[in-house]
Amino acid sequence: MAVQSIPMFDEKNDWREVALCRNTSPELFFPVGNTGNALDSISIAKTVCHRCTAEQECLEYAISSNQDSGVWGGRSEEERREIRRQRITPSRTR
Repeated sequence: MAVQSIPMFDEKNDWREVALCRNTSPELFFPVGNTGNALDSISIAKTVCHRCTAEQECLEYAISSNQDSGVWGGRSEEERREIRRQRITPSRTR
């Protein structure tokens, strides 16, 4: 069984250089709407993301730079908004 290396991304190694979406139509990641055919595009885009070694870096970039449209890091616009809310709102434990 081959061991897959995990790339380290920094100023010299930009995650965007290895992102699988780089060679995919942008329309797939930026569908118009969130019903019908757009749901199919979102699902396919997420599949591409989940296969990408830069998925987490992409997601963090999208959240930190407030990308409000499209699929980034395998998450839809609504999913990223929820992540932001969870990070801002302290969890209540009782």
